[in-house]
Amino acid sequence: MKRIVVIGSGGQDGRILTERLTEEGHHVLGLEPTGIAGGDAFGPELPAKWEATDPARVRELIGVARPDELYYFAAYHHSSEEADDDVPNLWRLSQEVHVTGLVNTLEALRRTAPHCRTFYAASSHVFGIPPTVVQDESTPFAPRCIYGITKTAGIHVCRFYRQRHGLHTSVGIFYNHESRYRPRKFVSQRIVQGALEAREAKRAARTSKLVLGDLSAVVDWGYAPDYVDAAVRMVRSEIPDDFVIATGIPHTVADFVAAAFGRVGLDWREHVEQDPALVRRQGTTLVGNSSKLRQATGWKPSVGFEEMIGVLLEGTG
Repeated sequence: MKRIVVIGSGGQDGRILTERLTEEGHHVLGLEPTGIAGGDAFGPELPAKWEATDPARVRELIGVARPDELYYFAAYHHSSEEADDDVPNLWRLSQEVHVTGLVNTLEALRRTAPHCRTFYAASSHVFGIPPTVVQDESTPFAPRCIYGITKTAGIHVCRFYRQRHGLHTSVGIFYNHESRYRPRKFVSQRIVQGALEAREAKRAARTSKLVLGDLSAVVDWGYAPDYVDAAVRMVRSEIPDDFVIATGIPHTVADFVAAAFGRVGLDWREHVEQDPALVRRQGTTLVGNSSKLRQATGWKPSVGFEEMIGVLLEGTG
């Protein structure tokens, strides 16, 4: 039985991981900006509050928790169809979550729990507009958005603590991955909910329209529980490193739409409209090569594209 800390336990990946680790019988401490979950097993000395940007509070909490594993899933992001309406605030929040909180956490581990194995969730946005259609760990970082820039900085923080201080810190460069825990603002959930609503509207003899941006956009989509499994495999591997987590199989948004509406017995062309004005960022093709991860850990996706969409429609994954 291990003592495990999950920072960002309320997000999609954090929730999936917490459920898995709890089922495995581990003591799991979940940390969110709004509070602490699951702290009873870690003793009465555990602080009642914590704040990632306060190094003293982070060090106190890590010193009491003494984790064997720590997963840093905390992220501040917004969807590709949202504008950067408040750029200074977005910079501040992204820096606090992706860099400052990470530095405080790794420094606390270095000083109070150096045996702990850690994982940092990065993003394919670190590649920006890459020189190749398929990316791997050798692809140069060239982020073009605030999310990608600060996630890139987080990768360098992890490398610093791994190389300079010998911490077992791995980085997962996540490509798009979906589950029922995705918020509605993400295009995958908008499509899934749009298909379900269109089915209900048809049954009630009503009309229903889903308006999306660029249907030709290409995405490497995977199943979130598989990607969380990759994170666990990295942490429990003997050698820490940076790894791309991806399926390597591209699909367009239109492919996703067609599959989702087809599974509920509808022709998507009758229910979906495209509005280019919704696209606020320059799109690019990001497809990942996860060969390094597969060779190092034996990982591979267990759920394919069509099956994943079916699971999302059922609300069970």
